[in-house]
Amino acid sequence: MRIKRATKQYEAWLAECTPMVPADLALKHRHMTKGRYAFLRATFYRWAQVWPDVCAELAKAPIVLSIGDLHVENFGSWRDKEGRLAWGVNDFDEAHRLPYTNDLVRLAASAALAIDAGKLALRVRAACDLLLSGYADGLTAGGKPYVLAEGQEWLLAAITSQMRAPAAFWKRLEDLPTAQAPIPASAIRALELLLPEHDLPYRVAHRVAGLGSLGRQRWVALMDWRGGKLAHEAKALAPSAYCWAQASAGPQQLHYQSIISEAVRAPDPFVRIQDNWIVRRLAPDCTRIDLESLAANRDEERLLYAMGWETANVHLGSRPAIQAVLSDLKNRPAEWLHTAVQQMVATITEDWEDWKRDPLDD
Repeated sequence: MRIKRATKQYEAWLAECTPMVPADLALKHRHMTKGRYAFLRATFYRWAQVWPDVCAELAKAPIVLSIGDLHVENFGSWRDKEGRLAWGVNDFDEAHRLPYTNDLVRLAASAALAIDAGKLALRVRAACDLLLSGYADGLTAGGKPYVLAEGQEWLLAAITSQMRAPAAFWKRLEDLPTAQAPIPASAIRALELLLPEHDLPYRVAHRVAGLGSLGRQRWVALMDWRGGKLAHEAKALAPSAYCWAQASAGPQQLHYQSIISEAVRAPDPFVRIQDNWIVRRLAPDCTRIDLESLAANRDEERLLYAMGWETANVHLGSRPAIQAVLSDLKNRPAEWLHTAVQQMVATITEDWEDWKRDPLDD
């Protein structure tokens, strides 16, 4: 099946799960032509369809509750319930029970494409080795959350540059026009779940963000409270694209709450699931972090190692499977991850070039 047909079929399936925003979907299609890295981020459904065939042996690895759509910009920061700044995986929209190798190959493939796009300066083989070392060390150690005020000063320094412009962050949100279209009552209930005070006045805007989830409804409640601004977002939640790729029948379980509850992390108390909406707080220090916004002198080797370790933090939520994962890792040849990345990058490139020649007409 070619990428255009796969996209049509997936989007038709997704529209049965949750209402879509046609203008945002058209924007996603345009982003998909801009480069292989953006294409990868926007097309997890295609990855879910082709990865088990391209990397058939890896698809037999032990299964854990996985992130699914993992890539090098699916990391961010948040405040835990004690107000500490934490860092880790930022988005679990596509969480599903998968071979542990899925997350590692996708993360490493995204690093390879980010290197090609000039977003990282490492060599691909070095990136693979760093991700794999961090993952194996994290599993062996039983994991440890990234709390940035305690022993992770290098990571705090790397992401702080993005946090120095709160005025620009709030201006981008304040410039969003107030939503004119009817807002689902369930989205309003979800947004009001996080209000710090009952009956606090707010306005709701439609927000365009992300790539993989671009096309789903996103509503953001904007308000002033006790001398400062607040923003809470509700994003539509749907079953993982793996359910579509595997033609899963019957009820399709949503794993978002399970994966964030069971992982080794300092949880964000403002992330909630309500009526199939993901609700979270938005703030300059509570957001996904773009590679281009990191400090120029960031330590990329430590950053990639940390991404591998954080992947282990998430997989450790599947504790009964971890011994089997460690045994499987130990028995794999030295170059397995780099080889798989080469295979998947070739597949992604073929799809991207096909898409550029024949994209969907919106």
